[in-house]
Order: sequence, then structure tokens, then C-alpha cells
Amino acid sequence: MEMRPGQRQEGAPEVPSAEPGGPGPATEEPAEAGEAPGIPEAVRAAARQAPGHWIGVVDAGWTEDRTPPEWAVLGEWQSDGTGDVGAYRPNPAYRPSAAVLGWPEPTDPVDAAAQRAATGYGTADEALAALAGAEVTVVRAPDGGPLLAAGLDGTPVALVFTSAAHEFTSTALAHDTLPARDLARSLRGSGVSLMVNAGAAAPLLVPVDGLLDPPPGPEAGDAAAPRSGEPATSSPQPWPHTTGRTP
Repeated sequence: MEMRPGQRQEGAPEVPSAEPGGPGPATEEPAEAGEAPGIPEAVRAAARQAPGHWIGVVDAGWTEDRTPPEWAVLGEWQSDGTGDVGAYRPNPAYRPSAAVLGWPEPTDPVDAAAQRAATGYGTADEALAALAGAEVTVVRAPDGGPLLAAGLDGTPVALVFTSAAHEFTSTALAHDTLPARDLARSLRGSGVSLMVNAGAAAPLLVPVDGLLDPPPGPEAGDAAAPRSGEPATSSPQPWPHTTGRTP
């Protein structure tokens, strides 16, 4: 499992930077079951520069240019008074990203946004916005409209795909590619939903009327912190106890 050392946590004191030497931090030999994971070399370096602190490791799925939230941190290593790495504290609020869960690499921006939304590293609104700007492939019915199927709750759905990797259609069937919003306009008021990439790790079920009026994107003025590629250094105190993962 690849881990990316991440940004300094909110409220942490300024400490010297740690420079990882590659795409992921080097580690010692894997630990036996039930033991703490091997200590990343970048964590060792950060601990030497910040004795008496807890050094967190951020999930590689967190890529935003701002302070990572608690749920994106796998756990923390304690740096003792001399800068040596001591106890490891796993984070019970941690949400594993798609990569940690072993999901396939996203095939396109819609698939990527859907995976982020499903794991909590993004939002459904972001996935909807990605779909609204994408082209999709749809199988045609004899009347020229999209071929409809029944969802689990009986709702009529049109099977659409954002990548050939997700398609399970035959070349013997009539199908074409068009902007997702054009397809949604043709189905406005019909009660049909779009089943996007039904066989993917993170399929989307989107009412067509919702696609025509997607919510606005994130505010341009959202606070951002420089991305450092470093272990996240927290305060001298460990996190308060948490009861479990946030849904």
C-alpha cells in the first residue's frame, strides 16, 4: 500500500521540512500482523526535526492544496524528546481512499470523481458536475431513445458509460456517444435516471433533472495551504479519542 506523506496539520508549530525521496516513503521491513507498520523514512526525518510531537501520515488519496482533515490521516507516530520515533497511534476516524481499498485506477474524470465521492474524498456534487461536462455512450432502443432498464427500486434507468472500460454492450446493438446533458434534456420530465458505469467500483445513479441544474462548484475563495509533500506534524498532544469512521 503506497502512502503519501502529507501536509502539516492545522495548529501545528512550524518545523523544518522533510523531503521524501520518491513516489512514496521508504519503509522498514513489513511488520508482523498486529504490529505497527514499518516507519516511513520521511517520518523519521520529521521526528528528528520536531521532537516531542506526533507525526501523521496522510492517505495518498488526499490531493487538495489545503490542510488535510483528520479522516485523511492513517495514523500518527510519536516523536520522543530526542527525536526518535516511538509509539504508533492508528486513527479510528481514518477513511481509506479508493487506492487503499484496491479499486481500479479511474478511467476518466467522471469515474475519478465518483470514486472520490464514494470514499468521502470528494462530494456527490463534484461527481455530478464532472458528469454534466462529459460525453457518454448510450444503447439505443427501437424508437431511437435510450434503452431503459429497471433499477433495484423499479425506477426506469438508462445505462450510460463514460469509458469503454465500463461498457458491457455488444457491437451488434445500436449505440452512440453524446454529451450527458444532451441526453438528460431528451429525458427531461420522464422520471428516468442515468445509471452511470453500472459495473464500475463506484457507479452513479443520477436523476436526469438533477443533471440539468448541477449545484455550483466550490467557492473560489476557499482557504488553501501550500502542499509540502511532508509528513503531517501535529501538536505535542495526541488526538482526542474518536469513536469510529465518519460515514
